[in-house]
Amino acid sequence: MNPDIDAIEQVVRDAEDLQNDVAGFTGLLTDEVALVNFTGIRLRGRDQVREVMAKAVRTPLKDVLTKNELLDVTFLRPDVALASLIKHVNDGRTGALTFVLVKDDGTWRIALAQTTPVVMS
Repeated sequence: MNPDIDAIEQVVRDAEDLQNDVAGFTGLLTDEVALVNFTGIRLRGRDQVREVMAKAVRTPLKDVLTKNELLDVTFLRPDVALASLIKHVNDGRTGALTFVLVKDDGTWRIALAQTTPVVMS
């Protein structure tokens, strides 16, 4: 067992479990996170993610739930990892989700989250 992979798998599970919990979800992020959501909206920094997410959970978007399927983890350095995922949205959409995670003081945090819609032909 690799404790770093276990920790990254936990971050992926937490990101799914906390998708409507503003404080919990943003706690998984680095201060300078870059996040590009399913619709192409780009957010920069934990504070902006917190602000946008707080507004979103007060709208019908709170009912758009996702499941994250972790495909693999690649370590770019001992403290930087690339996680490839599939995002399954409860409305039938599918996305290719990529996390870049960094390990800071023993804790893995998401530095980049990018979702690209997958079009089924």
